[in-house]
Amino acid sequence: MRTAAGSTAADRGVRILVVLAFAGMVAAMLLIGWLHLAEPDTDPLARTISEYSLGEYGAMFNGAVLTLAGGSAALHVAMIRRGLLRPGGAASVFLLLWSVSLVLVVVFPKHDWSVGPTPSGEVHRVASVVAFLSLPFAALLIGRRWRRSVPGRVSILLGVASLLCLTPLFWAIGLDLTTGFPWWQAIQLGLTERVLVATEVLTLLVMACWTLLPGRTAVPLDGPEGAPQRVGVIR
Repeated sequence: MRTAAGSTAADRGVRILVVLAFAGMVAAMLLIGWLHLAEPDTDPLARTISEYSLGEYGAMFNGAVLTLAGGSAALHVAMIRRGLLRPGGAASVFLLLWSVSLVLVVVFPKHDWSVGPTPSGEVHRVASVVAFLSLPFAALLIGRRWRRSVPGRVSILLGVASLLCLTPLFWAIGLDLTTGFPWWQAIQLGLTERVLVATEVLTLLVMACWTLLPGRTAVPLDGPEGAPQRVGVIR
């Protein structure tokens, strides 16, 4: 049985992790926002955010993505310690894939089309797709497990919203496969990606706020009936 002192220390650890998560997310968004001002010639409607990695401020873009990955990892650990996420569960795996994929986006730069496609660019593209899909699935699975709660239902809504943000991209790829029209010209790719990123970062922020909520007795829907679990009391 946990002592009061042990419980307080654990709660303090969760708070520290969530503060680190908030700091990483906010810092990443501020850096990305600054890049839009620093490189006004990059069309935000047509060009993806990773286009900044090829420019003068590429290191700043990489720092922003790694900061977001670090903040996401801190949130991941906090949610496990809080009892909202099961270690090794599907939701936990998807959340881990999100963070790892962000790191791969930095390690493997995107295609520089002025010199042509590269193996690194292909890895970058796959990692981007995995990241963009992993977080919504994590949100849906976490929300489904806790859908008796308001935060759980909000998590489901944001997961669905993120997947809906991807529908223009899927439509464009389908158009390319059926008609040969270049998929990247069929939609405003930069705008689509920015709306998706904003939705997914909002999802992370909601999860972080959820992790800080005062504890209550709750039963995840995949848990045994009649066996309420204490979901980490924050004092």
